[in-house]
Amino acid sequence: MGKTSRLLQRVSSTGLMTLVSRVLGLVRDIVVARLFGAGVEIDAFLVAFRLPNFLRRLFAEGAFAQSFVPVLGEYRIRYGHERVQALIDGVAMALAAATLLVTLFGILAAPLLIAIFAPGFQDAPRALAVDMLRVTFPYLPLISLAALAGAALNVWGRFAAPAFAPVLLNLSLIVCAIWLAPRLAEPVHALAWGVPIAGVLQLGFLLWFLQRLRLFPRPTFRRERAGVRRVARLMAPGLFAVSVAQINTLVDTVVASFLVAGSISWLYYSDRVMEFPVGVFGIALATVILPALSEARSAADSENYRRLLDWGLRWGLFIGLPAAAGLIVLAEPITIALFQYDRFSPEHALLTGASLVAYAIGLPCLILVKQLAAGCFARQDTVTPVRAGAIAVAVNLVLNLLLYRPLGHVGLALATSMAAAANAALLYRGLRRTAGYVPGPGWPAFLFRCLAACVAMAVALRQGLPAAGVWLDWPAPSRAAALVLSVATGMVLYVVVVWGLGLRPRALKANLVMADR
Repeated sequence: MGKTSRLLQRVSSTGLMTLVSRVLGLVRDIVVARLFGAGVEIDAFLVAFRLPNFLRRLFAEGAFAQSFVPVLGEYRIRYGHERVQALIDGVAMALAAATLLVTLFGILAAPLLIAIFAPGFQDAPRALAVDMLRVTFPYLPLISLAALAGAALNVWGRFAAPAFAPVLLNLSLIVCAIWLAPRLAEPVHALAWGVPIAGVLQLGFLLWFLQRLRLFPRPTFRRERAGVRRVARLMAPGLFAVSVAQINTLVDTVVASFLVAGSISWLYYSDRVMEFPVGVFGIALATVILPALSEARSAADSENYRRLLDWGLRWGLFIGLPAAAGLIVLAEPITIALFQYDRFSPEHALLTGASLVAYAIGLPCLILVKQLAAGCFARQDTVTPVRAGAIAVAVNLVLNLLLYRPLGHVGLALATSMAAAANAALLYRGLRRTAGYVPGPGWPAFLFRCLAACVAMAVALRQGLPAAGVWLDWPAPSRAAALVLSVATGMVLYVVVVWGLGLRPRALKANLVMADR
């Protein structure tokens, strides 16, 4: 099997597992929307879940993974099993101690945190959010240690299990929403309890796979201190750099708490739909490419590093551009078909669709940010992502303040997209300057073909699309069938047009040198 084919196979297997997780995530959101709608209760839960989930992105697959993978990959190449095990032991102990302290603070300071991150909440939703935050916060140390196990598995080329682990979170929330909620005085509390239950399941699942590699973390004080310090040094600035999207989401939540009830929910549901292609392909691609880029960097193979990064960026745009065009055209049908049932009214669906359009504008940039950030972290460069992230957060904050009054929640989603574009542009410029990255040949023709195919696909879909009122009148099976048909038609149209314009598979291949694992 060729090097490029092997990398594609890894992306495909990771993407497939992520697809299963994201499909169940949509099922989870459909269940929650039907049972709880979009109002004060679900707004309170989303704030209570968003805070530990934000910290999960920092301590888990965010800054921690981006910092730990290059160091662990270097240890794997240069040293024996004993030093690799010592590094994992030391990092696991440090990570557990840090996240347990943060969790204790979060539980004790829950009222203060809710006042800071949802200042627009009144007494009842504020008290509800405080209660649920104290239940959800223990998820942080559990999922952080699970992320350590997943990162180690990725370095050893085992991508499927870490990509599958989020399925357990979705299953836990679905079961709690359906079975536990009717048995509680405050049904929405069932969702909060589903979060730490999922953390226990995910940690146990991934540790079992890590044990098979004889790398189970051990509680010991004989640890690889130099390696732990290197991970910490890389992680400290990276806490900000790789979490720009999550920081922007928190800023959006703060501003949205001042808008009409339901605004946080509309943004959440549209963000979840937009995250579907980002997770299935963007994160899967970045997860696979980071160890390969780190390997090329450790071997001082700058040409292979450039080819890997170029390959990742081309695939990111080849998928991201049509995904964005499809979401923009199909925004209302998607939100109606997925969420508009029971307590989730037609008005909720249309308002969710409006913010989905705004989020979709920035989708290609969000995918590019994943690849570009991986390019920086593979070089153990945290300065470039921090600078780019700081500017992106500032852009989002300024645009939020300018747009939230005239456009409401849609303005917040649009600000997030613009911030993603700024982040991607700055990361790209930084890699050109610091890493000497030079795009490979054929980029202008590649972009023209992809963009032209997107326009043709969007126009054709729009012409044959029934009005929103028609979708609202259809029963659930008809909506689902029509949506699947529309998405499939769009995919076929894009591939046919891009092929007709001359884009061939070789344009998405690269002559890569990868170590066999």
